[in-house]
Amino acid sequence: MKIFFNTLLIIIMTLNFIGCQQENPLIKDFDTPFGMPPFEKIKVEHFMPAIKEGINQHKAEIDAIINNSEAPTFDNTIVALERAGSLLNRVNMIFGNLNAALTNDEMQNVAVESSPILSAHGDDISMNAKLFERIKAVYDMKETLGLNPEETMLLEKTYKGFVRSGANLNEEDKSRLRKVNEELALLSLKFGENVLKETNKFELVIENEEDLNGLPEGVIAAASETATARGHEGKWVFTVSKPSMLPFLAYSSKRELREKIYKAYTNQGNNNDELDNKETLLKIVKLRIERAHLLGYESHAAFTLENRMAKTPEAVFNLLDMIWDPALKVAKKEMMEMQAIIDQEGGGFKLAAWDWWYYAEKVKKIKYDFDEEEVRPYLKLENVINGVFEVATKLWGLKFEERTDLPKYHPDVKVFEIKDANDEHLAILLTDYFPRDSKRGGAWMDNFSGQYIVDGKNVRPVIYNCGNFTKPTADMPSLINIDEALTLFHEFGHALHGMLSNVTYESLSGANVQWDFVELPSQIMENWAMKPEVLKSYALHYETGEPIPDSLIEKMDNAGKFNQGFGTVEFIAAAYLDMAWHTLKEGNVEDALAFENGVAEKLGLIPEIAFRYRSTYYNHIFSGGYSSGYYSYIWAEVLDKDAFEAFTENGLFDQATATSFRKNILERGGTEDGMTLYKRFRGREPRVEPLLKGRGLL
Repeated sequence: MKIFFNTLLIIIMTLNFIGCQQENPLIKDFDTPFGMPPFEKIKVEHFMPAIKEGINQHKAEIDAIINNSEAPTFDNTIVALERAGSLLNRVNMIFGNLNAALTNDEMQNVAVESSPILSAHGDDISMNAKLFERIKAVYDMKETLGLNPEETMLLEKTYKGFVRSGANLNEEDKSRLRKVNEELALLSLKFGENVLKETNKFELVIENEEDLNGLPEGVIAAASETATARGHEGKWVFTVSKPSMLPFLAYSSKRELREKIYKAYTNQGNNNDELDNKETLLKIVKLRIERAHLLGYESHAAFTLENRMAKTPEAVFNLLDMIWDPALKVAKKEMMEMQAIIDQEGGGFKLAAWDWWYYAEKVKKIKYDFDEEEVRPYLKLENVINGVFEVATKLWGLKFEERTDLPKYHPDVKVFEIKDANDEHLAILLTDYFPRDSKRGGAWMDNFSGQYIVDGKNVRPVIYNCGNFTKPTADMPSLINIDEALTLFHEFGHALHGMLSNVTYESLSGANVQWDFVELPSQIMENWAMKPEVLKSYALHYETGEPIPDSLIEKMDNAGKFNQGFGTVEFIAAAYLDMAWHTLKEGNVEDALAFENGVAEKLGLIPEIAFRYRSTYYNHIFSGGYSSGYYSYIWAEVLDKDAFEAFTENGLFDQATATSFRKNILERGGTEDGMTLYKRFRGREPRVEPLLKGRGLL
């Protein structure tokens, strides 16, 4: 009888488990067009069970590889490992994307709960001696296997990934590495959550209409709607999100208010409260150094750069050094021009960091008779989207159709199906462009599913673009500024990298490339955005439909290199700061701010310009994937400016050049080294002169 009841209990438990699987939309196959996530069915409580089931399935697949009685081969070991973990990968992508774009306390709790579990699971695989033995066996005979370049890259990436994850360590060091990885995962998560909370926390509440002096009508209207949404009816609220803060800094005549919002922004994570990030980042830096030492590297930067185009910290510093001096020289000239205006107006004060945007606008008005707000009425968001779509159509024949019948995770999201010139389905693109408290700041691209080929079928990707652009109001559509338009083109370039991918293995597809190569497809797209023939196609006045006039385009072009000293200096300074933290060989820094100030002093950074991101809210390097990698934007700009010269030489929409860029760059993902792909497109290595010329630094 006891045996009967035990058997019955097992059957009931099994049926309950199967029932849970059937009820959990993340675990079963998606019954949706194009394999899109069924967003309307997914609830927060589905994620942890799906993650755990994904881990269980992944473990079983790994065990099958290890216990295969056949000798290790490329197919039964390397390809099998590449294909393993598909459920877990899918769940992690969906969770990660939603946690960035639509988070809440429950989602963040799942992130905290799952982070150590996922870290441990990753370590279980990367430190599995029997699995690594099979991988090494294949790697050791790679010269005899007759692999093509993509297969060779997959083998190299797999083998080196295991070595760099500790596969060759002794058991004691493996145990310590596991602990370090787990702590880093939680600390990075905490850092990013603190920054998001800081961004949402600050409010500059304006009650007196006089304090709005100088601000454009659209900026005031947006502040009014923000106030209403935050419970300040009849007032105006500005936040430290950039679409709110930067127009305030550029146009508000109230210097004391500019100072208040600027200091709130630059002191995020540095207020000695529960959201303070100073100790957190010091722990991250120390643990990264320890991990590098365990793996045989002298610094975190040496560890991370080994697999990038730069290869070494010295190569990064060489690039930054080439740009720093000419940029700082130009920035100092810009500063003197602004100080002259202050003196002429009888201001009686020295230009401060919170004055820069305001007086830069005045200089621009005087020198070029150009006010960026003149352009905003021509940059209706929907038109800019149509503009970037049209560029892609002219270059590669792509077709875009909005689909209102497909799942989406928020009402702000729009969904597009992308087809090739021959009407073949290429990808799904979701766009999510407006800020909200549940979304982290900045702009980014990612995918809910990547591209790969299996059993002869080319599985096409589901990509998404996120931004935090100027929202529409009750009376005005979304009218974005020039920087936001450039950002939209930029992120769409990343999307193209994902959508046009045409490789066999998902881990090498789309934007899965070297960090200092990943920004080439995005940054090159910015070059088309402000070309007159492109501008006139999408920059249409939101009221009249008239295209932007030639006179305004000429002003924009004349002012195009304006303030580039400032822009370059604040960026390069942040790249130096990243490298300074991550070239440390010992984790003995005790004061994060003192260290940061030391970097500024060594550089000769003028006090009127701050690092683009100060350490305590530097999400890119302490919560994102850009540690020892923020330089990659400028590295990629060397590539993109040099690459775009091919288009200016041959024609902005020259089909042969466009086809070569697609076939050699956009379709190839990370199947070969970035420089190999670049030289195949350009016929030579890139030159730095186009970048310096483009920024007006020569």
